[in-house]
Amino acid sequence: MVLTRRAAASASSTAPPEAIVAPTAASVHYEFGGPLGALGVMLLLPIVVVVLYFGCGASTCIAGWPSSMEHVRAALDAARATPLWDWKATGVVFGWSITQALLYVVLPGPKTYGVLLRNGSRLRYPMNGHLAFWLSLLALKLLPYTGGSLVYLYDHYLQLATASMALSVLLSVLSFAASFVPGCELAEGGDTGNRLYDFFIGRALNPRVGALDLKAMCELRPGLIGWVVLNLGMAAAQFERIGHVSWPMICVVAFQAVYVWDALYHEQAILTTMDITTDGFGFMLAFGDMTWVPFTYSLQARLLVDHDPLLPPLALACITLLNCVGYFVFRGANSQKDAFRRDSTDPDVSHLQWMQTTRGSKLLVSGWWGLARKINYTGDWLMGLSWSLCCGAISPIAYFYPVYFGVLLTHRAARDDHFCRLKYGDDWQEYKRRVPYIFVPGVI
Repeated sequence: MVLTRRAAASASSTAPPEAIVAPTAASVHYEFGGPLGALGVMLLLPIVVVVLYFGCGASTCIAGWPSSMEHVRAALDAARATPLWDWKATGVVFGWSITQALLYVVLPGPKTYGVLLRNGSRLRYPMNGHLAFWLSLLALKLLPYTGGSLVYLYDHYLQLATASMALSVLLSVLSFAASFVPGCELAEGGDTGNRLYDFFIGRALNPRVGALDLKAMCELRPGLIGWVVLNLGMAAAQFERIGHVSWPMICVVAFQAVYVWDALYHEQAILTTMDITTDGFGFMLAFGDMTWVPFTYSLQARLLVDHDPLLPPLALACITLLNCVGYFVFRGANSQKDAFRRDSTDPDVSHLQWMQTTRGSKLLVSGWWGLARKINYTGDWLMGLSWSLCCGAISPIAYFYPVYFGVLLTHRAARDDHFCRLKYGDDWQEYKRRVPYIFVPGVI
């Protein structure tokens, strides 16, 4: 794999390159428990995806503990009888991902530059994800003319998931190999010298094949749009079984489609996230983007194919309200920060209070961001909770997402706090004094 870097002319530097110093044991900062923790996560994540599939399916669904031990045995029997691999499903996954990569490269759209890299360059990114989203969904209309059906996604869900796992590993291997190509920009956290850990966390910061940025493409395209397509497949399977699509299914599919659409409509915002600016492209991001997102986030829609939560209209109305509140907080907070970053003198944000840091950055201390330092995470989590509530009391498995997501967001908040403490020093402590809450004002 050949890596290229495209820099803005104004971002070039005439300063001599800094000497490369091998990291020492004292200078290395490990996350996720270091190499052993990384190995554990790499082994555990695929198992979780498979366990969630068999834990609640068409024939059996774990309802609780310990009364459902017979369901556990039934799930194990189903696992032994179900093939994990299918070559057609593998072709679907690889074909879908290649198609998304081609759309990333060829579709028209504005181009924008990312943040300044350590080597003084800025990479250019196409902002055509929103167009790719709609074209991908419109292309589904062609399935009947090719002999295909969205129901295939439900019938071969597990085989599609295992094929995605294989693709995730392949991308991780290629990215890791590319990180040793001379001139490749490395992620600071992924250049520890421990090959296992670096493979997991990501060593190459922005692996590219020509105009294709693998990390940016995988972040929002195959997995995220694929999540919506999987949901539509679940709705099609339910329609085939009962002759209509239930209101809980409609809610889940609609809520999550809006969530994905929002991410792609505001695609430029990812260029300042840690995933793009800081983390390398390794197993953690590859598996998360290509397997974890589509095949764990579509969990609620898959459960609803064969299980009716019997939710009354009032319950669905309350769940819809919760999702809307979460989206209002999530989008309001993110849009406010994006507008402030672009132009702090804009009339929409010029009234906001902020504190100046010695590094020259401005930190918001009013508006949404005066309520809590991660108020956007709170809105994000509320939306996730509403998706699970659409499943009612079908199974505790339906609530895996808000539990996992709460842990993830807490970990991300801790990561951000660590990096910002190093970046801003005493200014960060003053900022935390002025905005003392992390997620919920007055609570935590």
